[in-house]
Amino acid sequence: MGYRDELDTPCLVVHESILRRNVEEMAAFAREHGVAMRPHLKTHKTAEITRMQREAGAIGFTCAKLGEAEALADAGVLDDVLLAYQIVGEQKIRRLLALMDRIKVTVAVDGVEGAAALSAACRDAGKTLDVRLEINTGLDRAGVLPGEPALALAREVMQMPGLRLAGIMTHEGHVAKATNADELAEIATAAGKAMVETADLLRSNGIPVDVVSVGSTPASWYTPTVPGITEMRPGTYVFNDNSAFRFGRIGVDGCSLRILATVISRPAPDRAVIDAGSKTLAMDPPQGRKGHGYIVEYPDAVIARLSEEHGVVLLPPGMQGMEVGERVEVIPNHVCPTINLQDEMFLVRDGEVAETWPIIARGKVR
Repeated sequence: MGYRDELDTPCLVVHESILRRNVEEMAAFAREHGVAMRPHLKTHKTAEITRMQREAGAIGFTCAKLGEAEALADAGVLDDVLLAYQIVGEQKIRRLLALMDRIKVTVAVDGVEGAAALSAACRDAGKTLDVRLEINTGLDRAGVLPGEPALALAREVMQMPGLRLAGIMTHEGHVAKATNADELAEIATAAGKAMVETADLLRSNGIPVDVVSVGSTPASWYTPTVPGITEMRPGTYVFNDNSAFRFGRIGVDGCSLRILATVISRPAPDRAVIDAGSKTLAMDPPQGRKGHGYIVEYPDAVIARLSEEHGVVLLPPGMQGMEVGERVEVIPNHVCPTINLQDEMFLVRDGEVAETWPIIARGKVR
């Protein structure tokens, strides 16, 4: 019995051969360009893939939330983490101090207020916390602007007891607005240059910058090639998803994770229904192929709308298949929130379920 018949649906299946190829390819790219790999764990949230990335040469890892780092530290697979997120509030700072007793932690800061609170807590606890300035290279989310604003903040942080300025970082996620590979390369390269120029400005003013870190899977083939970038933090590359298709480098054979779903209804010649709705596929709009996910076996079919437990699939005229009971694989639009909706994923090797991996950091949003 193959995995399609063995597993109940909807569920996450991971094709091991593609997963390992993705991990090894990105690791080789980092080595080729002399850039350290610090993968973001928000995508897979598993101990098993963390180990795989470590074996491929990762020097440490990245998490967004403390809860993710705590869960993976509990599993014994995390000993060096960058929290690429602002740690604000007494509860969070207490947990941060406790985590610092267990593993090496670096935290992103982008303003005086947040940095000052961390400084006071670390000073009182007799600890020194490594921090990185988060730089806004175009995403316009968190982050201080490159150049003089970053320099002004760096000068403030350098004076704060309990903190050590350990570098600068950015998430060049605004590359997602690109419509083609050339535009993506242009935006990604500009972000990398802004980071290197900012690092040079800080150094010329007597502020050491050990690490110049960038992080975005779509940009990962471009930003790290800018001379002066020292670290990359891709996340979704281990799985890839529908959003990557439009840039041409990634196709279906590069997507290791799929949602195995069952056709539960064929109420009309042009419509089928699968048992994967918004509680399985998440609600991210399409940026690659149209619809709420890409059906591998039926690329011309479109998951046109979702309710909580139903995916409504529109079929082109005369299309055969998608019969009740049939199993299909869906590549999600955005794999990260999709992972966070499940308790486990099933590793497929040679057409059979080889292992079940618990998603130990799912739901760790605090």
